[in-house]
Amino acid sequence: QLQLVESGGGLVQPGGSLRLSCAASGRTLDYYAIGWFRQAPGKEREAVSCISSSGGSTNNADSVKGRFTISRDNAKNTVYLQMNSVKPEDTAVYYCAATGDRITTVQGICNTDYEYDHWGQGTQVTVSS
Repeated sequence: QLQLVESGGGLVQPGGSLRLSCAASGRTLDYYAIGWFRQAPGKEREAVSCISSSGGSTNNADSVKGRFTISRDNAKNTVYLQMNSVKPEDTAVYYCAATGDRITTVQGICNTDYEYDHWGQGTQVTVSS
């Protein structure tokens, strides 16, 4: 059974940077597409960034384009979300999720309608001065 654990969250000042990690155990991540999602208090969960199993296809929400970058290191069984130029509106619990479907392009799955198979427990990101 694939298990996902997020880490790297914390308190960061506006304009700062943070790198989140999504570490997998139980199975290799090689065949899984991964999505990062976030949910702020009182708001619905939203998709942030997604990456295909090979890393060849990525997708970012308009709200984070040019600021966030998703990447993966399959040798380390880990997916990352590099967050730069963060804003107070980026404050949320961030989750990673995996799907075992053979996804080559992630544009169609980088949303909250697609059913991911596995979810992590989340990590809190707070952007505040």
